[in-house]
Amino acid sequence: MESRSDELYHVLCEKGYPDDFCREIAYRQMNTDYTATRMLGYLYRVSDPRPEDVVDEMLAILIDREAIIKKKELEHAQATINHVYREGL
Repeated sequence: MESRSDELYHVLCEKGYPDDFCREIAYRQMNTDYTATRMLGYLYRVSDPRPEDVVDEMLAILIDREAIIKKKELEHAQATINHVYREGL
């Protein structure tokens, strides 16, 4: 069964991007199901994006992912603080 990163790699190659570019995006930058799926959605929506546009989208996805991670960390910290206030140490 093909991983999302593998699928992303093949889609990028089919669009004619250089192999190094495809590998960097699929296996080094967009190496989670979440990021690879988001990039695949972009590539299926946009017919022939320039490499610069693909990189811009990649950066936007990675920034969004970091924001989600930070939000979850903050929510966990807030839940811990709330627990301490309710239950004490």
